[in-house]
Amino acid sequence: MADHVTVIESVKLDDANDAIILLDQTKLPNKKEFLQLKTVDDVWDAIYQLKVRGAPAIGIAAAYGIYIVTKNSTASDFEAFYQEFKKAKEKLASSRPTAVNLFWALDRMEARLMKEKEATISEIIRALKNEANLIKKEDQEVCEAIGRHALEVLEPGWGILTHCNAGTIATAKYGTALAPIYLGEEKGYDFKVFADETRPLLQGARLTAWELNEAGVDVTLICDNMASIVMSQKKIQAVLVGCDRVAANGDAANKIGTSGVAILAKHYGIPVYVCAPMSTIDLNTETGNDIEIELRPEEEIKTKWYSESMAPEQVKTYNPAFDVTDHTLITGIITEKGIVSPSYKENLAKLFD
Repeated sequence: MADHVTVIESVKLDDANDAIILLDQTKLPNKKEFLQLKTVDDVWDAIYQLKVRGAPAIGIAAAYGIYIVTKNSTASDFEAFYQEFKKAKEKLASSRPTAVNLFWALDRMEARLMKEKEATISEIIRALKNEANLIKKEDQEVCEAIGRHALEVLEPGWGILTHCNAGTIATAKYGTALAPIYLGEEKGYDFKVFADETRPLLQGARLTAWELNEAGVDVTLICDNMASIVMSQKKIQAVLVGCDRVAANGDAANKIGTSGVAILAKHYGIPVYVCAPMSTIDLNTETGNDIEIELRPEEEIKTKWYSESMAPEQVKTYNPAFDVTDHTLITGIITEKGIVSPSYKENLAKLFD
């Protein structure tokens, strides 16, 4: 990539110290702090508290987490080791319900474990480490491929709106929705990016605006409720978003507010592309109605960013972390294998043939 483009490694293994080194995304943009995670509780807390976020990065953290917490097992036989593994897996799986990559990565680690069940414990542990490293390496390759395919439908100089953060800090490298921005920067596309702030956790303001600014990309931060006016002023030619789960019919769950952006884009005739690694496509989930939506604490709305409450103490809140964008609002789903167009039910299934 170009010298002025900064790619941040947000999750990495420190095997010598039995730890995961993790960029604490809750401290951004004011503090760039890396955490050392050594226990299953450390990893669970990092995922639940959004210290690590973004579906691919969550999957990588979970894979490394399951390796770290079983690395120093004292089990003398496979069955005892497997019980330790299952306990750690169940704990990590309880951290967040919506991001399919979490369960995908944990299931993949278990599949590797079962493949090695006739091996010694030390050989099994080594195999788990190799699998976790492979998950991270593959994610880098996937993100770069998504970026290349996305550039096929984008033109130099375009204004691009993105919501939440699907960048390099949400993945192993490059990001999903931001991958074409980074690759385009290298090729001189000179995109003009508009980042929704993404209430209530401000991932667009704290994370996307931060990392694109760090990389020297032309980025403008807007409030969520400003998306309509910048679209009406023809400053936006495409919307790029990531996702946490794609249903078999093409409905896509992403950070709360994404559905509203897609509805606006439909009104203004702007294409909406969902950048989705195949690991986020869940053919076992028929439609978006079947996706469990995580509900978050009321403090995130009322007090999190304020010195005092910005709402009456007694008032009720409703704080879903995600919404589902209907497949009819999505122009294309960009995967590492290419761009999938409607009919999604038919064409998403073909990806797995």
